Amino acid sequence: MGFSTISQKLSIPKDPNFVNLSFSRNYCSGKNSDGGSGEWTEEIEYLDESGTVIYSGKGVRSVEPGVDDHVMVGGIKKPFLNASAVAKIVEVVKRWKWGPELETQLDKLQFVPTMTHITQALKVVKDSDACLSLFRWARRQSWYLPNDECYAMLFDGLNQNRDFDGIQLLFDEMVGDSSNNGISSFTAYNRVIQYLAKAEKLEVSFCCFKKVQDSGCKIDVQTYNSLITLFLNKGLPYKAFEIYGSMEAAGCLLDGSTYELMIPSLAKSGRLDAAFKLFQEMKERNFRPGFNVFSSLVDSMGKAGRLDTSMKVYMEMQGYGLRSSATMYVSLIESYVKAGKLDTALRLWDEMKKTGFRPNFGLYTLIVESHAKSGKLDIAMSAFKDMEKAGFLPTPSTYSCLLEMHSATGQVDSAMKLYNSMTNAGMRPGLSTYTALLTLLANKKLVDVAAKILLEMKAMGYSVDVSASDVLMVYIKDGSVDLALRWLRFMGSSGIRTNNFIIRQLFESCMKNGLYESAKPLLETYVSSAAKVDLILYTSILAHLVRCQEEENEKHLMSILSATKHRAHPFMCGLFTGPEQRKQPVLSFVREFFQSIDYELEEGAARYFVNVLLNYLVLMGQINRARCVWKVAYENKLFPKAIVFDQHIAWSLDVRNLSVGAALIAVAHTLHRFRKRMLYYGAVPRRIKLVTGPTLKIVVAQMLSSVESPFEVSKVVLRAPGDSVMEWFKKPIVQQFLLNEIPSRSDILLHKLNTLFPSSAPEIRSMSPPKPLIARRAM
Repeated sequence: MGFSTISQKLSIPKDPNFVNLSFSRNYCSGKNSDGGSGEWTEEIEYLDESGTVIYSGKGVRSVEPGVDDHVMVGGIKKPFLNASAVAKIVEVVKRWKWGPELETQLDKLQFVPTMTHITQALKVVKDSDACLSLFRWARRQSWYLPNDECYAMLFDGLNQNRDFDGIQLLFDEMVGDSSNNGISSFTAYNRVIQYLAKAEKLEVSFCCFKKVQDSGCKIDVQTYNSLITLFLNKGLPYKAFEIYGSMEAAGCLLDGSTYELMIPSLAKSGRLDAAFKLFQEMKERNFRPGFNVFSSLVDSMGKAGRLDTSMKVYMEMQGYGLRSSATMYVSLIESYVKAGKLDTALRLWDEMKKTGFRPNFGLYTLIVESHAKSGKLDIAMSAFKDMEKAGFLPTPSTYSCLLEMHSATGQVDSAMKLYNSMTNAGMRPGLSTYTALLTLLANKKLVDVAAKILLEMKAMGYSVDVSASDVLMVYIKDGSVDLALRWLRFMGSSGIRTNNFIIRQLFESCMKNGLYESAKPLLETYVSSAAKVDLILYTSILAHLVRCQEEENEKHLMSILSATKHRAHPFMCGLFTGPEQRKQPVLSFVREFFQSIDYELEEGAARYFVNVLLNYLVLMGQINRARCVWKVAYENKLFPKAIVFDQHIAWSLDVRNLSVGAALIAVAHTLHRFRKRMLYYGAVPRRIKLVTGPTLKIVVAQMLSSVESPFEVSKVVLRAPGDSVMEWFKKPIVQQFLLNEIPSRSDILLHKLNTLFPSSAPEIRSMSPPKPLIARRAM
């Protein structure tokens, strides 16, 4: 428009040198600048350059900033074009960028902006600081409404500038806006979490995630995947699993890359079912599992013992055309070895070598040791040789395993070769290896070789006392007494000690084999080392004396009995001396000895001693002394159930648990008691029984038949009516028999003595008292 003449309230003074313009503006809102009416009352003529009127009419009114949202062209309302409004906003923002001046210029805009204008302007400006300044100005305006798209663009700009603190501040503002206005910012929320997660801001991103969850806003799949990836990469699988649980509840699915991370993490954490479920889901969604997924499942399933599943996944991986790695082979072989399935492990081992992978040191060791321990020594030795050829030096553990298994199978030559190879390699065999080798050599009776190995073991710094004693026990248990004595001499010459238990075992072996001359020094060593000879050991020596039939051996046995220094020996000697030397009667002497016995601890041993002692006294013809011993033993309740009085019905004597001599003495002494009761007190039972058992039946029956007894012999009992026994007791020969002595015919007294007398057998040792009694006594 070239020129216009405005004739609205325009007055020109008469003085041409003074110009006074009085100007009044009419706004589009209908308001006048001087407070009057804002309506147009005059027309305006629009002239061209020559002064010709182009158009006359009401003109364009001014716009009041912040109030008017249109332009009045004459009487017609013309709204502002969005493009013009956005262009004006962009112009202002690009010029002033930020600060109070920017806000002043924005306040002077000749139109009322909307959030659409702001959003479009943000798209054009792009500078994050300028955009943020424009947004904060808009937030203070009355027409402001939260806008998801607007926030999203702001977050994009802040993310490009890596201003994560700014993102966090703006996120808090957005949460406040959304809650106050009830508007959901789905895109912006998710974008914030994704940006923070990709920037590895773990705590901040998770905090934002929880806030979004609490606000009830939906979280998209990409956000879930970003968070899960972040936590898995940060080594926090359980937090990732927690997020996955929320994701599953929301009905969202993982993407391909997250599957690749999630499945191995679940498998390694032991959640195998969940991992396998995701594996199946991944395939159903047509995602191709990567090698890492297969590897983790094969490894975890194998270690958990789920070998079938592990092998199935392994075969499926091959179906996908993926090639197994050396690590996967190692994992599979280890799993099958630990499960004891060595055949499958060996097949995989061969497959691994054919594929071109070189087994590592650990795998060689595993194959060798597992096959050795399972007894497959041929395969173990073959792998062992391959291991050496491959340049691997076996560990002491591998050598020891092979050596011990060869020793256990009795292969002396192979075991010694391994031992020499091990020592030549500068390795120190372990204690178990030496023990296994020494046991093998002892079992093979290679005393000299065993002595050499033991000395080498000692030179290595090991304490060899226990190992040497173990070898000694091997010889003792095997009955090789000569070798045991030879080994003991070697131990003594080498300064190696053994314990009293083994000395006693060897002593008893010597006694059993009649090596009395060798036995006595052993006993003296036993006694001199502060070991106490118990009543059982003394009784066992006495039992040997009872069975002895050679005078020379009797002298050795008497010497051995004296060397025990047990209190029973002075008692034995006192029994065979006269009253002048004892200075007391036999019965008192016997009672005094039996009173010194601790029956809580030695009751079983005392019964054993009485049995053997009565055998010895009977064989030596000391019948009266034997009767005293039996009487005192019965008084002390060593045989409490031997004699039973069932009123007038039946009287019985049970000698089944007695030796031959003790049984004969017990029968004579008990019948003497029955005789006194019947003759002096008139008590006559219906019957009398002698319970002998099958072994003592013949001996007792033959003894009583010599005095014409009325006892009838059945399977295990001698029985007679009470009246018949009463008449038998009245005979003088019976009185003489019961009061004086037992007939000493050798065919009676020596009947099966060697098989019936007690011996120092292990079952006798079981008569030691129970431990609670000892503890109670100590208290």
